[in-house]
Amino acid sequence: MPTALLSVYDKTGVVDLARSLADLGWSLVSSGGTAKAIADAGVEVTDVVEWTGVPAILGHRVVTLHPKVHGGILADPTDAEHRADMEAYGITPIDLVVGNLYPFASDPGIELIDIGGPAMVRAAAKNHAFVGVVVDPADYDGVVAEIASDGELTPATRRRLARNAFAHTAEYDAAIVTWLDETDDSPAAEEEILPESIHLSLERAQPLRYGENPHQEGARYRQVGATSWWDSMTQHGGKELSYLNVFDTEAAWRLVQRFDEPAVVVVKHANPCGVAIGDDIGSAYVAANACDPVSAFGGIVAANRTVTAAMAEPLSAVFTEVVIAPDFEPDALEILTAKKNLRVMSAGAPSPLPFDMRPVDGGLLVQQPDDVSGRSDAWRVVTNAQPTDGQWRDIEFAWTVCAAVSSNAIVYAKDLQAFGIGAGQQNRLDSARIAAERSDGRADGGTCASDAFFPFRDGLDAAAAAGIAAVIQPGGSVRDDEVIAAADEHGIAMVFTGQRHFRH
Repeated sequence: MPTALLSVYDKTGVVDLARSLADLGWSLVSSGGTAKAIADAGVEVTDVVEWTGVPAILGHRVVTLHPKVHGGILADPTDAEHRADMEAYGITPIDLVVGNLYPFASDPGIELIDIGGPAMVRAAAKNHAFVGVVVDPADYDGVVAEIASDGELTPATRRRLARNAFAHTAEYDAAIVTWLDETDDSPAAEEEILPESIHLSLERAQPLRYGENPHQEGARYRQVGATSWWDSMTQHGGKELSYLNVFDTEAAWRLVQRFDEPAVVVVKHANPCGVAIGDDIGSAYVAANACDPVSAFGGIVAANRTVTAAMAEPLSAVFTEVVIAPDFEPDALEILTAKKNLRVMSAGAPSPLPFDMRPVDGGLLVQQPDDVSGRSDAWRVVTNAQPTDGQWRDIEFAWTVCAAVSSNAIVYAKDLQAFGIGAGQQNRLDSARIAAERSDGRADGGTCASDAFFPFRDGLDAAAAAGIAAVIQPGGSVRDDEVIAAADEHGIAMVFTGQRHFRH
């Protein structure tokens, strides 16, 4: 008679599973609350305490950690020595282990670190040539159906279940390591900004239409146990999302959240090509789109207020891949969902990122996320000319936008509206020229933001030629004095932040 050991924290479906196995002629062994739930349902089950002859001890910390349990799980029935040991010590083979672990992530702490559960699950997964292991209640019905049909689980099924079991314990251990890192208040840990090791456990959360290109497969993965605005967002209409839809929407959604006033961001290829703050969300969209309407074609639009019909009407006239906002008025939703290819999404705010990671050969580059806070005590005016109150608002606005633009980055803005964005050039002068060309005189009297220092005065001269009246940049060049002198020559007010915002 085959034997199944059932010991689960999440008891969803376990009684039905036990009843089905018993009906198929299986002997059941269980422990603690699982055994009670099965017995209370009228299904015959042997408590593991009777099975081993040893009671639960140490406040239930030790229950299944016994040779009769692990010997039954780990035995190789084709090995003569194993068979002799089992006979000598009265060990019965265990053919199926059903287990899931204490919910550590729900309330991290020492007493929710499961020991017996992972030990059983890992033992069964190791011996999957002979033992089945089930950690997910969603697999119960399939396991029962296969046993009923074939009399046992196939090798392919046991291997698949073993893979899931090791993934389950890996996720569990990763959560514990992360908790230990986060709660380490020792002096050494406080000095360490990045942990000694990072243990990531990711699960596929969303298949994507395709990758960066149609011939590439793509999917969004989520860190196990993490919450994501992507999982709770509502897509009201449009096609399935592609890899670049997700990548660009994430960039747009994070940038628009940095503004407190009604704001709209238009992103193309992960770079903002239009950003504006308005009295209302409709006027903010019109201003953002006006920055670079050519690049806005096929872009991502993000708004930090409920989308109104006044915003939806002009937006619907522009080919757009995605529009995302906290909510949509009914009239706006009707207008936008009429565009069958437009992905219309409402979502909550994104959570802070713990790390910024990029793949390299053999691993990852890891850094702290860039802190893009506003004006600080480190900011200082270095020119004779001082920014006006209106220029200060534009300076802070342009600096926020610039930090989200690929380096080398130059942003020309005026009256809380970006007019020229130069992104991703190999030299800063070309970025300044692109920003000037796209602003086409509209930034006259406005502000220029540069994500890093001007290495030469030519970038500052280009800004002056575009009519810029105030500049914000990190400073720190060996030629700062030349650049400051150039600003004074042009009567430009210039602010040094002491902090750059490279973004590659």
